[in-house]
Formats: sequence, C-alpha cells, structure tokens
Amino acid sequence: MTITGQGWELLVERLGLHAAGSVTRTYGRYQLFRNGVAADPRGHMCECPGPGDNAVEGSGLRIAPGRYPLWTQFGRFRTIGYRDSATPPGADPMPALRLEETGNRVAILIHPGHPPTPYLSSVGCLNPIKALAAGEPMDFADSRDRVIAMIDDLRAFSPGAFASATGTRIENAWVIIVGEPMDPLAR
Repeated sequence: MTITGQGWELLVERLGLHAAGSVTRTYGRYQLFRNGVAADPRGHMCECPGPGDNAVEGSGLRIAPGRYPLWTQFGRFRTIGYRDSATPPGADPMPALRLEETGNRVAILIHPGHPPTPYLSSVGCLNPIKALAAGEPMDFADSRDRVIAMIDDLRAFSPGAFASATGTRIENAWVIIVGEPMDPLAR
C-alpha cells in the first residue's frame, strides 16, 4: 500500500521496534503528501508494538497497516479548542486528529506523546516526534508542535471540516500506514 497521489495523505512507514527495559514501541517515520508532492510536516512516529490488530478493542497493539480517513476529534484530545500552552506538559485538552474505519478499534488518534508515560503514550494511537534513539523518551513540546502542524495544514487544506466543534470527516485526507516490522532497530 502507498499513497494515491490525490488529496492530503500522511504516509507512516514503520521501521522496527525500540525497547527500553521492559517497554517496547514501534518506531517509524512520516511524510505528508499533498496531491502526490512531498511537503512538510515530516518526522518520526511512535506507536504500540505489533503485530497490527484492528479486531480486538483495546488490544494494546498498534493498528493494522491500511488507509484510514481523518476526522476532527473532541474530548480529552481535541482538534479545535486544545490548550494554548505546552505547560504544564500533558495538561488537557491536548491537540489531536482521529482515524476512522479502524475495525473494532476506537479512539485511534494522532496525539502528542505525553507524561506520565513519555516513552509510549498510546494504546493504538500515533505519536509524532523528532528522531529518537531506542531508549529515548518523547519530548512533549516537540510532539505537540508536530500534531499542531498537522492540524494547521489540514485546516488550510479543508477549512470546512473545522467550522464547528463536532467530529467531522476531513474530506480527501488520509493516513496510510505501511509495514509490520517485529524486529528491534539497532539505534
């Protein structure tokens, strides 16, 4: 699976697993494409370990590779009306976007990696981040800035989806996840 070259597509390529003590996470990279042209934002992504599972709600595993439509999100994590400041780290509401068509998995979000678990802040969600070494925790401010960059870019791409504070499909906006690595990364 790859991008189609149409619309707003965030390609997430899973690279392998990181481990710090008994905690494991999936580590990958992401790249935005607008109508097939690579653009910012881009960076790295942390998720739960695999294999991907969309069948069991709350499985604690990453979601399956696939193509997922993007929606706005409202609750503890929000696409509109999130907290203006990155301090204190992890204070609600935090910025987020929601993936849909995830089978029995619910509340699969793109949101910042945050305290109190900055190594892995997810039960199936995606945490954008800068490049990290295997044992390195996520930096909340960096991860938050990356989520906000995605939200801002989507707002410019599809302003109608941001007209109200209700969950709305962001037309022609997708997350494409590829790979099912189960091997540890060297770094």
